[in-house]
Amino acid sequence: MSDNTAHDEPELIQLLTPEGELTGHPDYPLDIGAEEIRALYRDLVLVRRVDSEAVSLQRQGELGLWASLLGQEAAQIGSGRALGERDMAFPSYREHGVAWCRNIALDGLLGMFRGVTNGGWDPYEYGFHLYTIVIGSQALHATGYAMGIQRDGEVGEDGSAVIAYFGDGATSQGDTNEAFNFAAVNNAPVVFFCQNNQWAISEPLERQSRIPIYRRAAGFGFPGVRIDGNDVLACLAVTRAALKNAREGNGPTLVEAFTYRMGAHTTNDDPTRYRIAAELDEWKAKDPILRVRRYLEKNGLADEDFFASIDTEADTLAERVRTECRALPDPEPLEIFHEVYAEPNVHIEQQRSEFAEYLASFEDVGAEGGR
Repeated sequence: MSDNTAHDEPELIQLLTPEGELTGHPDYPLDIGAEEIRALYRDLVLVRRVDSEAVSLQRQGELGLWASLLGQEAAQIGSGRALGERDMAFPSYREHGVAWCRNIALDGLLGMFRGVTNGGWDPYEYGFHLYTIVIGSQALHATGYAMGIQRDGEVGEDGSAVIAYFGDGATSQGDTNEAFNFAAVNNAPVVFFCQNNQWAISEPLERQSRIPIYRRAAGFGFPGVRIDGNDVLACLAVTRAALKNAREGNGPTLVEAFTYRMGAHTTNDDPTRYRIAAELDEWKAKDPILRVRRYLEKNGLADEDFFASIDTEADTLAERVRTECRALPDPEPLEIFHEVYAEPNVHIEQQRSEFAEYLASFEDVGAEGGR
């Protein structure tokens, strides 16, 4: 065994243990009061309920697909609440918790997975880009946006920063590594936030990287840090520090949130085919919501009435999710061609005309049947 084994063991920044003990960290002090921690607990519970309702809606045929965030709530809420009003987030397709923090309407979020909208919200209004399905491409989009901020002179104490979200699987994509390089050589104000949930669909972490993911940053010339992705306080403190560093002109940071995807990759996936139950049980003990509840209970910062009120609010929210999802109107078929390009495009117009003719053919069949 190498003498450097202990040194090589990756550090895991943690402020709140699974047992609900607040430990703190010298490099990431967090001045936070009971009210803010209760608010974080509320976020965690409500976002998990939105997620579970969406999974049920997909099973009932109301959504075409859903990518569950179960187990990753702390990574998303912690980092989402660290964002400033002028910051811009570039998500993948699982960042429902960050969307919650950016006040994205639920029907806008559900509409995309129901297939009734091409987007769902204005990215500039909310500081939250549209979901990105192509794995890793949002890292390049975020880096380009950050370079634009830099060239517009918006870097500084009161400036803006960018955060790009992706999973461990995306670190195997060329786009992500190209983004790292562009961000490094341009000293771009961007935070790369990798939710390492251990599985890139059915591929385990060891098939993605021979070293801890956060250490890849050193090869590109900027800092990387690994945090307990199930610790909402660590996610908040470290992301806040990384964004501040970016705004002040000190360049990019890679944050690896070490967490676990407790559900399926999407509702089309069956995780029992490639991972064992014992692994899931181990991570259930590190549940991000349970540890915050334990902290609040141990320190007398919340009583049963508080927890009951959050549960009641979650029930109300669940009903709202179901109602709003089923009320989403179906778009007209030809709307798919709207706003593909800013200016008229002959190829799109030709495709639109052909599709309109195809749809009209069914009307002709119906008319003949009536005769």
